[in-house]
Amino acid sequence: MARIAGVNIPDEKRIEIALTYVYGIGVSTSGKILENLKVDGNKRTKDLSSEELNKLREEIEKKYRVEGELKHEVKMNVKRLKEIKCYRGSRHQRGLPVRGQRTKTNTRTVRGNVRRTMGSGRKSSSEKT
Repeated sequence: MARIAGVNIPDEKRIEIALTYVYGIGVSTSGKILENLKVDGNKRTKDLSSEELNKLREEIEKKYRVEGELKHEVKMNVKRLKEIKCYRGSRHQRGLPVRGQRTKTNTRTVRGNVRRTMGSGRKSSSEKT
């Protein structure tokens, strides 16, 4: 198994898809990386030479913010929003949708599966007697 940025990359998948196992790399980014290095995206991970794997590791470590570093940056951004007490920060604190989604009908799981309609808590007719 190949390791890139501290993540085990699956051997049986195409390298273009296998790179997406690294946090911070999606399909389009993996395509760009492979295009820059002139590596065929249809090759399986196990078929890559050690030279190609080393080139991939170097490219990702030098040019891209991935895994722990990226997670830390995201966490710090959310923390900053909370500290300055902006609207988005308050939504993060309450655990509600941040990007303007409606909450009357959706986001039940976020609100703790609360059902506030008339018929939602009603018992069936067999349970009443």
